[in-house]
Amino acid sequence: MPAQDTTPYRTQHWSVTKPVASGRDGIVVAQNREAAEAGAAILAAGGNAADAAVATAFALAAVEPWNSGLGGIGFALVLPPGAERATVVDFGPVSSRNIRASDYPLTGREKRDLFTWPEVAEDRNVHGPLSFCIPSAVAGYATLHEAFGTGRPVADLLAPALALARRGLALDWYTTLKIATSASVLRLYEESARIYLPDGLPPVPPYQGTPGFRPLGCLPETLERLAQAGLRDFYEGGIARDLVADIAALGGVIDGQDLASCRAVLRDAPTIAWRDDHLVHTAGGLTAAPTLAEVVAGMADANRAAAPDAAWFAALSTVMREAYARRLAGLGAAREPAETCTTHLTVVDRDGMLVSMTTTLLSSMGSRVVLPTTGVLMNNGVMWFDPRPGSANPIAPGARPLCNMCPVIVTPRTGDGPRIAAGSSGGRRILASVYQTLAFLIDFGMDPQAAAHAPRIDVSGPDGTSADARLPPEVRDALAASGPLAVVEHGVLPINFACPNFVRVAGGEAAGCSDAASPWSAAVAAG
Repeated sequence: MPAQDTTPYRTQHWSVTKPVASGRDGIVVAQNREAAEAGAAILAAGGNAADAAVATAFALAAVEPWNSGLGGIGFALVLPPGAERATVVDFGPVSSRNIRASDYPLTGREKRDLFTWPEVAEDRNVHGPLSFCIPSAVAGYATLHEAFGTGRPVADLLAPALALARRGLALDWYTTLKIATSASVLRLYEESARIYLPDGLPPVPPYQGTPGFRPLGCLPETLERLAQAGLRDFYEGGIARDLVADIAALGGVIDGQDLASCRAVLRDAPTIAWRDDHLVHTAGGLTAAPTLAEVVAGMADANRAAAPDAAWFAALSTVMREAYARRLAGLGAAREPAETCTTHLTVVDRDGMLVSMTTTLLSSMGSRVVLPTTGVLMNNGVMWFDPRPGSANPIAPGARPLCNMCPVIVTPRTGDGPRIAAGSSGGRRILASVYQTLAFLIDFGMDPQAAAHAPRIDVSGPDGTSADARLPPEVRDALAASGPLAVVEHGVLPINFACPNFVRVAGGEAAGCSDAASPWSAAVAAG
């Protein structure tokens, strides 16, 4: 049956676009406009891209708490002005030194709600205190500030986040949606339920008027303590002691030594050759970068028309399915989580420094556990591990799992031409969105507006392809001929595609844009 004859149920009937921000004084793109504005204000006040990225990341903890925050992990890439090689700031997931595989007994059933994975008793690896990896986000932001910032006081970079946290979480329709999707598990944990489920139900905005704001527990006080005592207090001071006490009281295993040993690592970014004219700087082996390299190599000989056509999309579908088959084979029978709620931000400053940073709690609302004394919502990074003993990606002390994040920076080989910082949120969907965004900008010469809004495909594994219903019938037919195909919408929920954002710099002028289906996202120019 031709692909266009299978019409999906439509959840929406509108055309949504995002404005492109442009200018010469710097741009911040993030999945929340207020967080992007916080970073842009730092640029306008004389800060650089690293300063702005730190301010934006902390602000995201207050305005988009389900995606990232102080309890999260991540990776960043930094390309200073005039540099030929980007640097990785690695604050990826690491398990506690006290974790024991025996604490995660298998039930004999498979989990199918998030990914194909053996089920653990009581979902201990999915939510609750035994799902925590060491929270390294604050260490990553600290290293980014110390190694690449202008030396501005940490308190200045935390000020926007602190103001937003004191105000509280905006109670609009999107907040209702995000909390409702996690409510069945949030209700299991006292502080989480107190903050996010007033009267036992997700909060709803008023029928008319303007949304109110919901207090975020002790998060404002924790941000203020960090501003006063410094970011290492999260790992070695009073905040660390409070974190350890709350974790122990809940039955978790992360202890003071885990926190005290938490450090971000700086290393040279591995590069991928994009044809003969560009280099893609990546975060390296434990991210989606090795699979991105396979896709780039597999598409190197693909025919390039004036725009991505049916043959190009069919080739990409085949190459990506084959690359994912090899990726998953390398994990034994393991399957990485697909339903993650990551956030990505990109920044360029007036001097041309680029920052591309992806941070996450893994699942939406992470572990669903808010630690009461600090207001920190913890990650559920243990879900990245295969719980089967002897697997290729096992639960083990001090171990690092494979994850889906894929921040990138692109530079021309000759030194002349556009530079790009990009990345995405969306679990396994990240890889397809990052590759297509780069191809639209580099191979097809799309302007930022066109690249941000062009319909895409998604390939999240070896078994099939999802196609945006906006793609032309001839593209959908070619995809259906090359393998199993689902035609789906690109909307807010269900989440069928990742949410990329990017900044492109050419001739001293920068332009950035975010994903149209991410309702709060924005690109904001400094000044």
